[in-house]
Amino acid sequence: MSDGQILTAFQDGAYVLRLVGDVRVTLCATFEDFLEKMFDDAKFKSVMIDLCGAEGIDSTSLGLLAKLAIQSQQRFNFKPVIFTSNESITRIIESMGFDAVFDIRPYALDCEKELETLPQVAGDEDELCVKVIEAHRVLMGLNAENKAKFKGLLEVLESQCP
Repeated sequence: MSDGQILTAFQDGAYVLRLVGDVRVTLCATFEDFLEKMFDDAKFKSVMIDLCGAEGIDSTSLGLLAKLAIQSQQRFNFKPVIFTSNESITRIIESMGFDAVFDIRPYALDCEKELETLPQVAGDEDELCVKVIEAHRVLMGLNAENKAKFKGLLEVLESQCP
């Protein structure tokens, strides 16, 4: 698997976020930084997530995607669209209950705008630990199955983080 990257584009208030390669916790600070800037943008109207180039995605990244969807609904009253043409990624997001917070489209996003790679944001270990815990709490809040899946992991993380 190739290293993960986050690519973005913006046009007329619409953001496109493309996750490619193996998307892991190492991109957590970059992802979180982008979300804060996007939601603070006065021109923000919508966001589309393209997972068609993702080869793998960990639970922390899934939690951040869920956070994005929940904030979109709470703050802007819309359900973001997520595009996924990779069957294994589709299975993962459906098993996490993403159909409750995203409009899932099982095909590739046709994006004409040039996408730019987000520069990687470095975070210290303590900040990263807090973000990982928060991402897993968001995932656990989606449904009872996720709560059961991640309960043990969250207990371990909480015991090891400051």
